[in-house]
Amino acid sequence: MGTQGPTELNSHTNGSGSVDGKTEREKAIEAWLPITSSRNAKWWYSAFHNVTAMVGAGVLSLPYAMSELGWGPGVTVLVLSWIITLYTLWQMVEMHEMVPGKRFDRYHELGQYAFGEKLGLYIVVPQQLIVEVGVNIVYMVTGGKSLQKFHNTVCSDCKKIKLTFFIMIFASVHFVLSHLPNFNSISGVSLAAAVMSLSYSTIAWAASAHKGVQENVEYGYKSSSRVGTVFGFFNALGDVAFAYAGHNVVLEIQATIPSTPEKPSKGPMWRGVVVAYIVVALCYFPVALVGYWMFGNGVADNILISLEKPKWLIAMANMFVVVHVIGSYQIYAMPVFDMIETVMVKKLNFKPSRILRFIVRNVYVAFTMFIAITFPFFGGLLGFFGGFAFAPTTYFLPCIMWLAIYKPRKFGLSWWANWICIVLGLCLMILSPIGGLRQIILDAKSYKFYS
Repeated sequence: MGTQGPTELNSHTNGSGSVDGKTEREKAIEAWLPITSSRNAKWWYSAFHNVTAMVGAGVLSLPYAMSELGWGPGVTVLVLSWIITLYTLWQMVEMHEMVPGKRFDRYHELGQYAFGEKLGLYIVVPQQLIVEVGVNIVYMVTGGKSLQKFHNTVCSDCKKIKLTFFIMIFASVHFVLSHLPNFNSISGVSLAAAVMSLSYSTIAWAASAHKGVQENVEYGYKSSSRVGTVFGFFNALGDVAFAYAGHNVVLEIQATIPSTPEKPSKGPMWRGVVVAYIVVALCYFPVALVGYWMFGNGVADNILISLEKPKWLIAMANMFVVVHVIGSYQIYAMPVFDMIETVMVKKLNFKPSRILRFIVRNVYVAFTMFIAITFPFFGGLLGFFGGFAFAPTTYFLPCIMWLAIYKPRKFGLSWWANWICIVLGLCLMILSPIGGLRQIILDAKSYKFYS
């Protein structure tokens, strides 16, 4: 984003922020930008920020993804994704401070270091933006849908309200929350969201288990045609990729942790990540396996829809989803705000002010709201974006950077591990948008705008 050379980029010598080779203006800008402004986070902040970022509403579509993958491939893909993404996350955490006295606070700064000034930006920024803006749009839809489900569950004989209005209601929260300046200021929202994600995942699998295995449950592929099955399989791969997409904000989260040469930030950050991953496993595996086991291939693309009763529990779970998605939206929006504000201040020479921030953030929230209202076909969008941008940023960009920077010895363990991740990630990137696109086309056939 900035035109500075990699050497000037974040030349922090220590956590207290004594900086070398920066003008007063640059210091002022850095103190104002959302990601670099406060560096006093605790390790558990990183734990719940990561949980909030990772466990999306994607977890609720996992049983459906399982039904399209089947038992064997489904379990394999889930577990493999868990291992690979944990490995690439470890790489990101390690690479955050591999150059002494410097921190890569943003994904694209690491990209610039690995691939060069210009190329790094062109590789990383478009992908990161697709992921973050895509997630924000999808979460607008999810939030709106969950509010609608809450309303319809609690009051089934009321007049039905359009999804459009629910998305607007959901967006209204963000017109307020998005003005919180940085990551540490949203840690309360994020903690609530992380707790909620555990809660609704638990409700989803416990209620399924309570319901018991349905009569005449089938575990075969539900599509009658070979073509349908194959496309369904691809789409499900995208769903799973989407479920493990916390990597786009990991460096930005780590940037908020204080760091000194004796105590680098990777220690506390890694501890947070491990806790987060255990929580993720507790959320994902039971939901995916129990949900599929109970409902077979008849499961809805959102497991909460398959569970109609008990009413109060489902209503509660939907409200939890809303709270979680509020937190997730903020965590994914923060790096985008950071990018827009950086461009405004550094490139277009605006003065860093409250007014600027107010306008930028409101415009962004309004934009995501508008897109969400216009195209609310939830599942297909996930598969499409999932493969297209999540696979690279989560599965293989960290590996490529690792190979580019550390140059591990050929055919060594590290070399093999990275190449395997890259190949699997590439397959994912090529296959899952195909399934997602077909799903979008099928959904769009029967869709009326602004209904």
